[in-house]
Amino acid sequence: MSEQTELRETVRARYAAAATAVVEGGGGCCGPQTAEIDETFGATLYPAAQRDELPAAAVAASLGCGNPVAVAELREGERVLDLGSGGGIDVLLSARRVGATGKAYGLDMTDEMLALALSNAEKAGAANVEFLKGDIEAIPLPGNTIDVVISNCVINLSVDKPAVFAETFRVLRPGGRLGISDVVADDRLTPAERAERGSYVGCVAGALTFTEYREGLRAAGFTGIEITPAFEAADGMHSAVVRAVKPLDVEPAAAVLPPQGEDSCCGVSAFCTPGGQ
Repeated sequence: MSEQTELRETVRARYAAAATAVVEGGGGCCGPQTAEIDETFGATLYPAAQRDELPAAAVAASLGCGNPVAVAELREGERVLDLGSGGGIDVLLSARRVGATGKAYGLDMTDEMLALALSNAEKAGAANVEFLKGDIEAIPLPGNTIDVVISNCVINLSVDKPAVFAETFRVLRPGGRLGISDVVADDRLTPAERAERGSYVGCVAGALTFTEYREGLRAAGFTGIEITPAFEAADGMHSAVVRAVKPLDVEPAAAVLPPQGEDSCCGVSAFCTPGGQ
């Protein structure tokens, strides 16, 4: 097993266990124990009024380092995609903001989290949501179909961040925007120094520096890149707000799906052709 595959499976197992703990009554299992770096990680970063909108299990399963729904400034009628949607808190909040004419998609690789998210969506009575199984490095949606991509402390967990940035750029329509929360490291920190501050699965060792993040987004084609630290989670490690835009003058590519497994396209009836191709 390669190091990348091992890391991916470790992340999958950790978040599957987090979802199982919520279902079995573990409550807020996913705060500082998962993030390993600050007691403010998780549902406490959402205003009480937002938490009160949602099923308790969606709130309990929150693992993030910010509130990407607030970052993204969602508008009525928009299509939103949440990368690493977990228990569904950001998808459900997004669905309320884009309204009946919009739609919120959640993408997650963990069966247990997807099951929890579907349960939470049913409890919330959310009709304009859809959860997809897949990897954020190969998003099971056609190009140029999403208005806003959000994510909450997930991209740092990817073992192939250039692929995440490229895929995010692909699925966004020209003029579409990125609004995420993530852990970002000071430029002075080496990979070894980041690893000293926390594990990969704990959202620390895999974090990019500010310069690496900016250059990765720029290489994918994004413009208007802003990376703003919100609070210091550990020495030289920050919860940050990341914003970027897909330029309007990008030549729209054919709206096709990347190669996917048989079960990747879970009900995206508006987009999928038979076989998910």
